[in-house]
Order: sequence, then C-alpha cells, then structure tokens
Amino acid sequence: MKNFTLGLLIVLLGVGLTANAQIQKGNVLIGGDLADMNLGLNGAKVFSFEITPKAAWFIQDNVALGGYAKLGISTAKGAATTTTYGIGALGRYYTGKDVEVLKHGRFFGEATFGFGGSNTSQGGSNTNGIDFGVGPGFAYFITPNIGLETLLKYQGLTGFGNNGYQHSLHLSFGFQIYLPGQHTANKVKSDIR
Repeated sequence: MKNFTLGLLIVLLGVGLTANAQIQKGNVLIGGDLADMNLGLNGAKVFSFEITPKAAWFIQDNVALGGYAKLGISTAKGAATTTTYGIGALGRYYTGKDVEVLKHGRFFGEATFGFGGSNTSQGGSNTNGIDFGVGPGFAYFITPNIGLETLLKYQGLTGFGNNGYQHSLHLSFGFQIYLPGQHTANKVKSDIR
C-alpha cells in the first residue's frame, strides 16, 4: 500500500506540472520533426518524406541549444529523385508564459545553422553547402514530458553546385520528449520526502 501511495503521489505531482517545468535550465529535449510527407496514389505515384531528429539542452530557462540532422527524399514514377540532407546546430527560445487559450502550450522560435545539400538526379539542380533556417513554432504538452509541435520555417541552402541558392518554406509537425536534468530530478526527490 505504501508503494501504491508513493506511486500515486508521483503521478499526481507529474500531472500537476505545467509546460514551464519542462523548459528549465538543465533539462533535455529529444525528438524530431516530419515534413513534406506525400504518398501520391494517382498518376505520377509521388512519394516524398523528410525527417529531422533533434536533441538540445536547456542552458537557461526557456533557451535550448543542441543539434539536428536532416534526411529527405522526393521521387515520382518516371521523374527525377531529389535527396536532401543536413547536419548542424540549433537554438530555441520559448516564450515566457503559458498561452491562455491552451494552458499547456508554448510558442517558440527556432534557428538552425549547419551543412547540407539538395541533389536532384537526371541533371536537376544541385546545391551543397551552408544549410540554415529560422521560424516560429508552437509546442503543446500532452503530458508534462511530451510535446506535440508544429513549426513554420524558412529554409535556405547556399553553396556549390549548378544552383547556388535554394530556399523554401516548410511546415512540419514534431514530437519532442522533455527529460529532466539531474538538478530537476534531485528537486523532485527532495519534494517527495
């Protein structure tokens, strides 16, 4: 019975946390975004998909720094195939207060900078070099540690190849897990005692 009561207390404490607790200094963000998903069933038989795994550490409340990797493909029957890739650093800044309409939501801005490329087969445009992006997003915390996100981001790619500059606007959806850092875990343990 004692273990059940302690377990119930921990669950209630976890449910009572707001989004603010997950974006505190020392915590870790791990997850990814999905963008440009398309599975065409008519005529051209188009398939496209892009995934961007991310990991970041909160260096102070509301500010996270980390890294990302990006891999994507877009192809159609009888047409060229485009592959995209990237790796680099990311930074996020979350707004200071919970959104009133959605009590467990936060707006954030994200910026990325790294190396990447976009290469199209059959003589299409190719660019390999500096990959960068910036845009606003919204995270909704379905549990204290899990956030569903949407991000509207301007993506740019400049460098070498037959097309020196490519850019686009991406709407992506993501799933992030916010893990407590050691300081937060120790605080929760001391609060339970």
